Amino acid sequence: MQGKKYDVVIIGGGHNGLVAASYLARAGKSVRVLEANPEIGGATQSVRTFPQFDANLSRYSYLIALLPDKIVDDLGLSFESVSREVSSYTPYGDNKGLYVSRLWDQQTVDSFNELDPTGHEGQAWQDFYAEVAQFAARIAPTLLEPLKTRSELKKLIDLDPIWQYLVEDPIGKVITKRFSNDVVRGVVLTDALIGTFASAFDLQANICFLYHLMGNGTGEWKVPKGGMGALVKELLRVATESGVEISLNSKVTRVISTDDGVEISTESGEDVQGDYLLSNAAPAVLAKLRGTPPPKSRDGSQLKINILLKRLPQLKSGIDPRLAFAGTFHANETFSQFESAFTDAQAGVMPAKMPIEMYCHTLTDPSILSQELQNAGYQTLTIFGLHTPASLFDKDNETARAAALKSALASLNEYLAEPIEDVIAAIEVKTPLDIEEAISLPRGNIFHKDLSMPFRENGTPESWGVETDDPRIFICGAGAVRGGGVSGIPGHNAAMAILSNN
Repeated sequence: MQGKKYDVVIIGGGHNGLVAASYLARAGKSVRVLEANPEIGGATQSVRTFPQFDANLSRYSYLIALLPDKIVDDLGLSFESVSREVSSYTPYGDNKGLYVSRLWDQQTVDSFNELDPTGHEGQAWQDFYAEVAQFAARIAPTLLEPLKTRSELKKLIDLDPIWQYLVEDPIGKVITKRFSNDVVRGVVLTDALIGTFASAFDLQANICFLYHLMGNGTGEWKVPKGGMGALVKELLRVATESGVEISLNSKVTRVISTDDGVEISTESGEDVQGDYLLSNAAPAVLAKLRGTPPPKSRDGSQLKINILLKRLPQLKSGIDPRLAFAGTFHANETFSQFESAFTDAQAGVMPAKMPIEMYCHTLTDPSILSQELQNAGYQTLTIFGLHTPASLFDKDNETARAAALKSALASLNEYLAEPIEDVIAAIEVKTPLDIEEAISLPRGNIFHKDLSMPFRENGTPESWGVETDDPRIFICGAGAVRGGGVSGIPGHNAAMAILSNN
């Protein structure tokens, strides 16, 4: 069945697809969004995960750093991200813990001094992150512009020693050079590994680190007020008010490009025509739809556990759990533990105590819980298991999921004064294979594919980082250059790539 031809058709109604659709519609383009699922939002949806409890959890993504303020302002989004007073807490040794505030304060100083009375680690931390902040402030404005070449970006940033250790040399090199303590090294390294199956001495870890630290020029990770669903709701409002047509339950089955446009076939039998196609789907999914070879990419490496707690558990260290869990809580994430877990996972071995990190959304924003649950003291806990590649789950996903959960909870329980199981009201575990099945992320890769450095190599054609081998087809999702994470950046850039050609 054929009907109206659109200026632009977008596959996927995730946040990037909605950002692209809104920019294009506001520029006067006719836009149709085809979403395979019965709800909009993709990986940024909030859902009532546990039907018996009135709690709307951000099921797959949970914090925001990369969404530029410019996109929020451009589109007039009524959306707020809230700062966390605590950056992180990392228990270690004999009932101790490293506390790091978002803003360097006396409690942070005291915590570093307890770990390292010489003062070296605390000073190294301040020096290192001051340098990273300089780099972030200079690179952030370029993310919404056409790609610069490697040389152009290096010249613009003009911080050659920092460029060298962030871009050219493996991130593990600078971490082990600048920091001496295994715990501190691990806390620094964690931002290079979330969702990425790599050693500290693999440049893919550098790219992951950059994406975690350059958002809005500050790298601060904030809590989306109302959950990720609040962002989706606002993007949906803006898109529909701008005239975007959105079709749910519209799974695309084939994409054919000709000199006259792009034809998109859906499972329902509808054929949708467009002058251009934007794909918010992963590049491997787009390749399958086009009948072309998929790009090579490593496995996704992300175990996601959503928990509703009756109350916060107590910790062996004695720290107030409202502090420990307000920021990012790290367990068994020393530098050496990370490298060991990576080696084990490469060999197909699930760690007995998984490197995990977690945080409690409701300590910053209780609004995702009903008033009744708030009054009863309920909280949410989001746990990410690192170095859990899809390959660990291939043989038997059910059995491996149970083993992974056991490993993750054992890792947490090592530092609790009471078993976490005693305070769990409801729990959901998503392996990389579960994530692939639910939202079509190949091998559960939350970045859609390996992340790319935020520049193009010298001598390559001018680009927004969203182009494909077909001039009518663009990537507007996380698989674009400068794509991974909840950012809207590839959505903006794909829209700009089309508008600059028209």
